[in-house]
Amino acid sequence: MTQKSKWLIRLSFLAYLIYIYLTVFRQGGYFSFLLLNTFLGYLPIEAAMHIDHKKPTFIFVLLIILWLLFYPNAPYLLTDLFHLSHIDPYNETTGLMSFNLHMWLTFTNLVVSALSCTILGTWSLEYVSNQIMDKLKLNSLWIRNIIVFIFILASSVGVYIGRFLRLHTAYLFFNPDGVINDLVEMWNPRMLIFVIFMTIIQMVVWITLRCYLKANSSFEHQKVQGTGKTNEQ
Repeated sequence: MTQKSKWLIRLSFLAYLIYIYLTVFRQGGYFSFLLLNTFLGYLPIEAAMHIDHKKPTFIFVLLIILWLLFYPNAPYLLTDLFHLSHIDPYNETTGLMSFNLHMWLTFTNLVVSALSCTILGTWSLEYVSNQIMDKLKLNSLWIRNIIVFIFILASSVGVYIGRFLRLHTAYLFFNPDGVINDLVEMWNPRMLIFVIFMTIIQMVVWITLRCYLKANSSFEHQKVQGTGKTNEQ
């Protein structure tokens, strides 16, 4: 990703967070959580932008750990879509969907936060995995896919922790003993099934992104070849 693209993403998220603060958070109400959750969902994206396999090993590992701690916050925003249940979209008289622009604005805010953080968070997953492969000087597609799967699995556990144990990443620094105790006691069959569900969702998003990147790379390659043939002629 180019520096121009990185700053475009940063400024876009900053503008969106300011918008959410002014129009949602300051007004109070149920959907005020959107400001904090979107900010937390952006953190792994920002962390990934600083990861480079050319950096010293200690700094590289530290940044990977920091990214991994915050990465579950990105797909976590998908679970915020359940808060749409607090909106009654149907007209009680006709049973048809209401044309309420305030309702649709709330829908737009939730979807924009969920999609932007999930898609760019998945980009960070792909990017970080490639940086690890470069750092280890490995060139195996299977190993890279295994690394991605491990990160997705860990992220799904993180989403469960955040959604049902209500533990944010910051709690690791302020109350580590309480966090560790909750983490030891959380394992049960229902929790594992939820983790499988979230893993499937994240795998679908990742595979979709991979297909897009591969198709885009192929298109650019063909474009370059076409330009070269034109120049030769």
